[in-house]
Amino acid sequence: MEESFTSELDRIDLKILRLLQQDGRLTNAEVAQSVSVSPATCHRRMRRLVEEGHLLDVRGRINPAAIGLGALVMVGVVLDRSTPESFAAFEDAVTAMPEVLDCNLVAGDFDYLMKIRVRDIADFNALHGRRLIALPGVRQIRSFFVMKEVKDNAPLPF
Repeated sequence: MEESFTSELDRIDLKILRLLQQDGRLTNAEVAQSVSVSPATCHRRMRRLVEEGHLLDVRGRINPAAIGLGALVMVGVVLDRSTPESFAAFEDAVTAMPEVLDCNLVAGDFDYLMKIRVRDIADFNALHGRRLIALPGVRQIRSFFVMKEVKDNAPLPF
């Protein structure tokens, strides 16, 4: 996903992005104080960072187990055809599935690698039998149950 940005990021912009990446709950006043600018200047900079696509969103991270979604499954998918139409049909169908957290077109053994959250193995089995195998153009699905999340959603290194 390559974006073209309308302005260069200076050290204050980068510091704002680092702070928000670390803790999205910071208030404008707290960010302004941390980067040594006025709250008004900080607000303008943050608005520009959003408008230009540097800052995509700020949201809370939920503990999946706390809401009953303790099982994480990585799913590799191979399509039966490698055509723009088959990719588009698959991507449209996957986009509509709330269980699928991430779906990436990849190079290698699979066409797509998906990250899926469910309650447990039985929940995944039902999802697999009801929806995954019915996705358009699917030839093969390989599922990998995550035993331990060693590193998840780490901050971007900049």
